Amino acid sequence: MKSKRILVWFRNDLRLHDNEMLVEAIAKSDSILPVYFFDPHYFQPTKFETARTGVNRAKFLLESVAALRLAFQKLGGDILLVMGSPEESMAKLVEDFEISEVYHHREVAPEETLISTKVEDLLWKLKINLKHFIGHTLYNKEDLPFPIKDIPDVFAQFKKKTERDAIVKSCFLSPEEIVFVENEEWGAFPSMEDLGFDPIDHPISDQSFSGGEDAGLQHLKELLKEGSDIYLKPIKQSPEKQGFSSRLSGWLSLGCLSPRKVYWLVKEAENVFGGNANFNQILLGLLWRDYFRFMFKKHGIEFFQEPDFEKELFFVPDNENPALQKWKAGNTGHAVIDKYMQELNEHGFIPHIGRLLVATFLVHILKVHWTNGAVYFEDKLIDYAPASNWGNWANVAGVGKDAKSKNAFDLDKQIKILETAVSDATSMA
Repeated sequence: MKSKRILVWFRNDLRLHDNEMLVEAIAKSDSILPVYFFDPHYFQPTKFETARTGVNRAKFLLESVAALRLAFQKLGGDILLVMGSPEESMAKLVEDFEISEVYHHREVAPEETLISTKVEDLLWKLKINLKHFIGHTLYNKEDLPFPIKDIPDVFAQFKKKTERDAIVKSCFLSPEEIVFVENEEWGAFPSMEDLGFDPIDHPISDQSFSGGEDAGLQHLKELLKEGSDIYLKPIKQSPEKQGFSSRLSGWLSLGCLSPRKVYWLVKEAENVFGGNANFNQILLGLLWRDYFRFMFKKHGIEFFQEPDFEKELFFVPDNENPALQKWKAGNTGHAVIDKYMQELNEHGFIPHIGRLLVATFLVHILKVHWTNGAVYFEDKLIDYAPASNWGNWANVAGVGKDAKSKNAFDLDKQIKILETAVSDATSMA
């Protein structure tokens, strides 16, 4: 009898814990073939003269894939690394390894959805099923108190109904045993140069951001242990120091951490130490991630309530705008804005309050179209996630579905904070 082999296509789900796709593939097959594609599309420049994957995120990605490879090797197998696009390589893999079915996590942003569609069409011609999983959200869509088409567009309503009527499921355990498809050549691990980066253009090391599941779990453990900063009572601070940041978003964006894992460990800490504002902020951030993903699932490109949005996206008149270039370089002359932009360029991360301030400055002070900022963040952020990045920028610009809600983005408040920061910086000069 022919054995059933399932190809497990990893994308932004680079972990063993709480991975329903992996658990089901192991249960439903005689052996699995884990695969990761280093798709050249994600290492090409955009029409905005930015990179789809900047140097900091590329380094973080390589660390995360390396960590997943090591995890599989400890279980007696490996993950096949392919330099090429899924739609170009999948058919040969299915044929060469006699694959019965392909499993993958469905994405919601247009580019990622298109890739899934192309692969699904290709596999359909080969009479191979592409099974979709959704493992990036805190709440499973089937557990929401409404179908996707009826999800409230206003975040406050989404939050209220979801927290009241939906449950967060427990995490799937990490597999302890896996039977792998027999294979002799698992693919060479690429270097930064292989991905198209200049040999001297390596990111400055930031020890707080090492990619991979173990690094993410360790960061979460340290974050929640007794005596850490998360238990300090928030105090009013200047804008450049304002706000607690968990710095979990990088691991969440690549799926090295499951949002449910974060949720349940925060809840455990609450049971031991009591609730606090920083715990609430982490859980609120997880809800915002869900909201934006579900909004993209519901509306697609129509999430952006802007006439001729698609035309605007491909017409980039602001590329040579001196104000935009100074903003990118952190050379606007405004201390708080420049501090955050220089930090973004160097390390690939700034806290949420910093993102709101620099976005407000670009869109509402410099009057540069918001898409220029969104694609620049795509280039620079370690934790870039399409739905969250584009959703947040749309809300700042006032073109998102919840842009008019004070719970989404209080523009007047952000401009006031920004003006105060600029005034304070000027008076200290």
